[in-house]
Amino acid sequence: MNKSVLTNIVALLLIGLSLIPALESVAKILLFSGLFALSGALTNQLAIHMLFEKVPFLYGSGIIQLRFEAFKEAIRELMMTQFFTQEQITHFFETEEQKINLVPVVESTDFSPAFDALSNTVMESNLGSMLNMFGGESALEQLRDPFTRKMQRAMVKIVQSKAFETQLAHYINHSTLRQDVKDSIETIIQKRLDALTPVMVKEMVHTLMREHLGWLVVWGGVFGGLIGALSALLLPS
Repeated sequence: MNKSVLTNIVALLLIGLSLIPALESVAKILLFSGLFALSGALTNQLAIHMLFEKVPFLYGSGIIQLRFEAFKEAIRELMMTQFFTQEQITHFFETEEQKINLVPVVESTDFSPAFDALSNTVMESNLGSMLNMFGGESALEQLRDPFTRKMQRAMVKIVQSKAFETQLAHYINHSTLRQDVKDSIETIIQKRLDALTPVMVKEMVHTLMREHLGWLVVWGGVFGGLIGALSALLLPS
């Protein structure tokens, strides 16, 4: 059962018990406890309702929908100043660049265009007419696989060299890549926020806070009931 409804039922039950003649000795405590508990619970329920819905003649109600532009801006500021700062993006690149391994890329690369370009260059050179005597391009074709293997080994050696790693790190550190990534993230966030409507913002906040808002009603009833019981004990009959 809904916590708010249960709190109201308990408060009404206390009021009802105060009307039973057999409980006349504690009727005042029960009545005050029930009334104050019901008052506290209903007041908090109204306050919660006013957060999300506009209530006629009640200034400040529906504040989440009325201030949804400020809410969106706060989300954007939170994301960009806490999660995607330039320092954090820089740290990410510094960490990730150490994990860059281009060997699998090289090993899966098709070097056929390179061999074809080499073959065409040879055939168009002075050696072409000589090779035509021995089968032309078909004579070179048997070199395709050895050429590919040697190119792969050479490229792997290059990308694993310290000089290449240093150059790659230098490029990443001095290029506009980091700022471009930050700008792209901000653009994505802004576009998503621009798509939000007041109703979507209201539902988003309500979903996030529903569980805790229910407890506000419960504790409003509990403290209201305690204040009511204390009042009944302190006030003269």
